[in-house]
Amino acid sequence: MDAQACTSLRIPAKAGVYLFKKGREILYVGKATSLKSRVRSYFDPRLVDTRGSHLVQMVAEADALEWDTTASVLEALILEAKLIKKFLPRYNTLSKDDKSFLYVTITHDSYPQVLLERGYGTYGPFTSASSIREALRIIRRIFPFSTHPPQKIAPFRKVQPSGTRPCFEYQIGLCPGTCVGAVEQREYRKTINKIRLLFEGKKARVLATLKKEMLMASKAQEFEKAAHCKQQIDALTHIRDISLIKDESGDLRRGSGYRIEGYDIAHHRGASTVGVMTVVEDGQVAKQWYRKFTVKSTLPGTVHDIEHLREVLRRRLVHLEWPLPQMIVVDGGLPQKQAAESLLAEKGFAITVAAVLKDDRHKPKEILVEKKYALKYGKDILLVNGEAHRFAVTFHRKVARKQLLR
Repeated sequence: MDAQACTSLRIPAKAGVYLFKKGREILYVGKATSLKSRVRSYFDPRLVDTRGSHLVQMVAEADALEWDTTASVLEALILEAKLIKKFLPRYNTLSKDDKSFLYVTITHDSYPQVLLERGYGTYGPFTSASSIREALRIIRRIFPFSTHPPQKIAPFRKVQPSGTRPCFEYQIGLCPGTCVGAVEQREYRKTINKIRLLFEGKKARVLATLKKEMLMASKAQEFEKAAHCKQQIDALTHIRDISLIKDESGDLRRGSGYRIEGYDIAHHRGASTVGVMTVVEDGQVAKQWYRKFTVKSTLPGTVHDIEHLREVLRRRLVHLEWPLPQMIVVDGGLPQKQAAESLLAEKGFAITVAAVLKDDRHKPKEILVEKKYALKYGKDILLVNGEAHRFAVTFHRKVARKQLLR
């Protein structure tokens, strides 16, 4: 198959899977955030350097191409694994031993675990360890599940005894509380069944179930449960999961929905403290995504910018219905950058963090980020940082005036 044959195909710029074929044989299955861009990359002269000689051989051998679009990269990842398991394409396994692939297994315990296992399992094989781990992190933020072995599971209690200490993952919303008996087995198994359906490629059925549960909860005036179902529906419908697939050529590309979020804190001697989020997408300011936060973490009169920043980021990350960025920019130096990175790691997010260091006149002095990002996105980083500072000062003054007039 050559570049001319590829150009003649109307390949969509959507997430999905693609199959290189020779006659009726499936040679290779892959996934993509943009099928059009990914398939074209196979006809780049640098393919042998970026992907290896075996894929150059595969492209030369192929005489046809098929593809299937999906609503998200997460679904593309799951569909890719199903197709690899079904067709066993020889070029997918040429550079890897079968036992090196990862599989997802859901155990048969009373409170089932969702595990990653090498070489065998229920769902898979997944060719990229980092992608399936990131997929499980995304799924777990929507549908929290337990990683505790059976001996660590506590029996369900309607009222928790005083002094009960749940695990750290429960405190950050990733564990439903099996460690302290905070969740009934029946409810927990409902969650696990939704995860099972996702890995079977049945997202529509999961959404239908959630909508039914939301309506039932609303009729029963269980409004907190109904709101939780709505949040899960929004998160599953608007999931942004570009981080599951890294560009295989190793290039950083503009024009593919690259979103940068900027954060800044403003206060006057610790009073009227506020935080803001600003957004730049593909070099353009996106004011529809700007958000304001009134900081609650410290008492008035105290100054603790790093803790304020952590609070704002923590509150932002709860909103799974908001698109996730590829980069976060904070105002400050290494301490602010490290604070943001540690919080993101705690929450299971793989997002690049940049910090803008200022001089004595509060002018940008240095961008603290890996060099390739600074070179490619330097202007965008300074733009989103400048917008965050302007927006934070304006919001702070408004809050301070209101407090003064009380």
